[in-house]
Amino acid sequence: MTLVKTKIGRRAFIRNTGLASGGLVIGFSWLASCKMTPEQVNNLPKEWFDLNGFLKVGDNGLVTIMSPNPEIGQNVKTSMPMIVAEELDIAWKDVIVEQAPLNTDIFTRQLAGGSQSIRQGWESLRMAGATAKQMLKEAAAQAWNVSADEITTKDGVLTHEASGNSAGYGEMASAATSIEVPEEVQLKDNGTFSIIGTDKKNVDGPKLVTGKPLFGLDVYKEGMLTAMIVHPPAFGMKYKGMNADAVKSMPGIKDVFHFEVYPEGIEKQWSDQGGISELVAIVGNSTWECMQAKKALEVEWEQDSTAESTSYHEEELTALLEKPTETPARKDGDVNAAFAKAAKIVESTYSAPYLAHNTMEPMNFFAHVTPEKAELLGPIQTPEFTEKTVAARLGMPVEKIDIMMTRMGGGFGRRLYGPFVIEAAVISQKMNAPVKLVYSREDDMTQGTYRPSYKVKFKAGLDDKGNLIAWHVRGAGTNDDLIFENRFPAGAVDNYLAEKHSLQTNVTTGAWRAPRSNFIAGAEQAFIDEVAEAAGKDPLDFRLELFDRAINNPVGDPESNDYDPARYAGVLKLVKEKANWGTDTGKARGVAAYYCHNSYVAQVIELEDGGDIPRVDNIWCAVDCGIVINPLAAKNQIEGGMIDGIGHSTYSAMTFKDGKPEQSNFDTYRLIRHSEAPKNIEVHFVDNGIDPTGLGEPSLPPAIAALSNALYKATGRRYYKQPFINDKPPLVG
Repeated sequence: MTLVKTKIGRRAFIRNTGLASGGLVIGFSWLASCKMTPEQVNNLPKEWFDLNGFLKVGDNGLVTIMSPNPEIGQNVKTSMPMIVAEELDIAWKDVIVEQAPLNTDIFTRQLAGGSQSIRQGWESLRMAGATAKQMLKEAAAQAWNVSADEITTKDGVLTHEASGNSAGYGEMASAATSIEVPEEVQLKDNGTFSIIGTDKKNVDGPKLVTGKPLFGLDVYKEGMLTAMIVHPPAFGMKYKGMNADAVKSMPGIKDVFHFEVYPEGIEKQWSDQGGISELVAIVGNSTWECMQAKKALEVEWEQDSTAESTSYHEEELTALLEKPTETPARKDGDVNAAFAKAAKIVESTYSAPYLAHNTMEPMNFFAHVTPEKAELLGPIQTPEFTEKTVAARLGMPVEKIDIMMTRMGGGFGRRLYGPFVIEAAVISQKMNAPVKLVYSREDDMTQGTYRPSYKVKFKAGLDDKGNLIAWHVRGAGTNDDLIFENRFPAGAVDNYLAEKHSLQTNVTTGAWRAPRSNFIAGAEQAFIDEVAEAAGKDPLDFRLELFDRAINNPVGDPESNDYDPARYAGVLKLVKEKANWGTDTGKARGVAAYYCHNSYVAQVIELEDGGDIPRVDNIWCAVDCGIVINPLAAKNQIEGGMIDGIGHSTYSAMTFKDGKPEQSNFDTYRLIRHSEAPKNIEVHFVDNGIDPTGLGEPSLPPAIAALSNALYKATGRRYYKQPFINDKPPLVG
């Protein structure tokens, strides 16, 4: 067992001895939840003491875990309670849930993003379960006059074998409230897990498939009005006027007014980027009435002379790629000297367009602002940051802002940014009434926030034996600098130069699933295949050669590299084995591997025969994300990420003309169809016992390169520009 300091003093483990049911309440952060079964509802204690951010043990042995982290489909609502239940030694069937509201006094990092929930919560979740178990054991030891070390636990039952005494957790919960919080507790050895590492179905599954109200769009409150917004038709424009009076007389319409989301002087959080500040609000009794008024409303906008560049031009990014940076992001050796003596030089440039997030549930939020307080409810990935901006915008202290979270119908980074929450709050304050703001699909798709557009240029030098001796990468993105200078192949090649630029534009951009990695991985891994071909080597073996160099004779300080080359090589070797790489299947195949969000993923994609963009037949995927909490959910995450990457890189693009988005709904913005999804997917996990790392995003980036590399094998064409469906490059050779 691992002995750990609790790190949390007695005060932080707030206990309430006044529970009507005599239960033990232990406060801790980083919790999520599962749902009550009908049997549990019928057998609840007479009264639960309802606190935010606490583990509760009722007098009947049931355990409730409050869920502070936003749930966006990443399944933390199932996986995080599994960790607590494991260390607590409670039967999974006896764990129930309540969703916690925002409470920064109790919780830390109430945020869904960066694939970090499990990684960041791993230790404290285990510690919370283990600490509760130890206090229950101490209570039983005092009651039976034995040593706590002689007491065992299983499925919520305390047992002292020598005396024959046993008791359920509920019987000892009240007595445990007088026990001192231990300074250190023992955690289970990984090999003894009975819940972690087993398949558990999504605890919200039955509610999801039966249409129970879980999402922001499901929210309904008595007396609630509906609000919709009108924004400029193009970026770089500002409000001038409108025919508001004519629209206010329409059936069900309560008001139409112009407002600024972020007036001058409002302190913004990082989560306030994106969105358009000057808007028109339409408020009415129903969504339908607001939509009809929106069609009739005539708003006049004018060009903002102070605005930045209002549209993305590929030539601007291209020009940046020709400019050396004043200070390289990283420089090892002398690439220019290496290129001068190289036997072969390979150069390629890759690009990708803006992408919309396209969450299934468009942006929405409920707000009820009164002079006394502001109550907000809806889907947001960053509630604790949004709360601060709401307070600043409304002119109210943070203590009077109450943000509660619903389940999200998709996030993918779009709901990291909360302007729509601020909009709902401002509209409610103006109307002095409860309001639910609802975006149409067109509102969401044409207002931002987009995945930046990118362009990157690679240059590689080979010696006469096909060894990589020089690598130069220079990348640029709109509002983003793109390059991860300390990732592979840094440390694996003697002469390495990484440079990055950013093109500033007021087309609003932000994180999109696997930020930056969602493009650079596909470009880098496609280019490595091209270099391997020039070297006359198998592309998978070529990668393994580079990892061997990084393992056995790394360039520079290995600590400066973001990745572990042994783990990187490990997923490649595993996928090589599972896909029988090197065997002639008669079908086109591509391979790729990438590291991001602290995890390693390698993939082999095999295509069907025929077609301009052939359909993916099979995918083999190897993942090193440390300990897998819930294999069933983990496979779902990996499969979804790969399909997401394949679909967007093949079909999707946001384009602009004079700053105006040219796509506004799915009739013009192409997504992957069900019939185009891969036929078969195999996911294999590396079992190394390492603490869990990221899972929600790492499978998307390498899928793009594995696909483009397979397309080359199928068509004889290299694909340099996304979406691939629009890229018609000439045959190579």
